[in-house]
Parts: sequence; C-alpha cells; structure tokens
Amino acid sequence: MWISVASGKGGTGKTTVAVSLALSNKNTIYVDADVEEPNGFLFIKPVIKEEFSYTELIPLIHQNKCTFCGKCADACVYKAIAILKPVKKAIFFPELCHSCGLCSFVCPVEDAIEEVPKEKGRIRKGEKNGQLFIEGILNVGEASGTPLIRGMKKYIPHDKDVIIDSSPGTSCPVVESVGDTDFVLLVTEPTPFGLNDLKLAIEMVREMKLSFGIIVNKHEEGNNLIRDYAREEKITVLGEIPFSREIAEAYSKGIPVVDVLPDGKKFFVNIMEKIRKGVNASG
Repeated sequence: MWISVASGKGGTGKTTVAVSLALSNKNTIYVDADVEEPNGFLFIKPVIKEEFSYTELIPLIHQNKCTFCGKCADACVYKAIAILKPVKKAIFFPELCHSCGLCSFVCPVEDAIEEVPKEKGRIRKGEKNGQLFIEGILNVGEASGTPLIRGMKKYIPHDKDVIIDSSPGTSCPVVESVGDTDFVLLVTEPTPFGLNDLKLAIEMVREMKLSFGIIVNKHEEGNNLIRDYAREEKITVLGEIPFSREIAEAYSKGIPVVDVLPDGKKFFVNIMEKIRKGVNASG
C-alpha cells in the first residue's frame, strides 16, 4: 500500500505525520519527495548506503544541421523551443523542458536534435534500525522537482508499505507525489489559513479521484473549525494531534512526535489501520 502525505500549505506538520507514521508501523519505507527542501532525515537519521544522480534527456539542437523549419517548436506544448527563422537560430529553454522527446521525434533532419542527459538531482537510499529511507535532493536552479520525483518512484520497492512525504501546496510536484498512491493523508491545522488551503488540496485529490482523509495537527479543545467542515463535506477525520509546546520543542531537536505524544505509537498504528480498512473497502 502506498500512502502519500500532503497539505495545502507549509508548516502544518506534514513531515511530522509522515515520519511518525513510518516509524510506528513495521515494514514501511519512508520516501521524502519534498525534493526542494527534504528534512525527513533529521528525524529518521538514516545511515546512507547508496547515493546516485538522476538524469533525464533534453534536446541539444545542432545549429549546423537544423533547417529551422519550426516543427519542433510547433510540437512542444511547453514552449521550450523557439525558432528564429529570419536569423536562422534555434533557442532552447531548459527550464521549460519536460523531457518528453517529442521534438526529436518530429524533427525531419537526421541528427539535428540530439538527446543528451542532464542531471536533475540526487537520490539517496539508507536505513536506520530496519526503517528504510529514500530521499530526493533537487539540484540548485532546477525549475521543477517533478522529474526527480518521477524518477524516485522507479526506485521504490513494492514489497512494503510506502509513506511518501510530498511537498506542501498543490503544485505539479505534489500532483506527481500523490499520483498513483492508494491513499492521500491531508495534514491541516485548525486556522482560517489552514482550512482555506485544505480546501485547495481536497479539490486537487478529488479531481484526481484519489481516496483521502484528514489529520488535524495543533488541535486545541473547543476548536472544531476543521471537524465542522469535514462533517459538511462528509470527509473522514482520522485523528487529531494536540497543540503542545512539548511536541514543538521535540521537533526542534529532531525528535519525532511519535516519541513524545502520549500513546504516540498506538495513535499512528491506529491511523494506518483506518487507512488500510478504507483502501480495502474502496478496492
């Protein structure tokens, strides 16, 4: 079973939940797909056993062979190629390229477009006390983490439960992270901003037709903002983590919430059981 942990905004406690969910349950793989700023390693503290670069192919246009017909530019829906016919020049914008290879496919001139590898980032794999760990680290200057996340998924074993810690928000990297997962766990906080961005995340997962539920972090007694909304929308609230100075201090020291929350392990084991029952029921 693959579970992605997402949130409509940063700072809700997404990594807090993802790490604790992985550590509390046996035979799990924690995957940090927040490739722009991965920080799950601060809590799991894995021993890195393998590290390698991840590359994707991008076009190299040979100006001496190009006829500047413009077919590649017309075919590129991302507008990563511009052909300046009056001055006979082809311009490539690597930050817009999605490495689909269509430009090379439609080019009528043999070898005018060569596909060459470009490093997008690095993938690290490790473990700590049996807890498997995978993270992606996006290269500085890369416009999008989506290719690296897509590449990371190829290296995830399929014989264990997978917890994917996605980026915050609802951008393309998040869509890639949650795509094809069995369940999306949305972490939110009981504030107007938290609710607003939760609604955006719910709109995203509903559009993708994914099963999902909510965890409320930094919950205070008497604040039913999220529960009232969830009741109206018929969305399951899987659990609530209390607003606690002790938890915040532990987090700042790299201590997972599962180690400080009363009955923390039992709490996250129950969350996993609820998710599994929901997935099995819908499957």
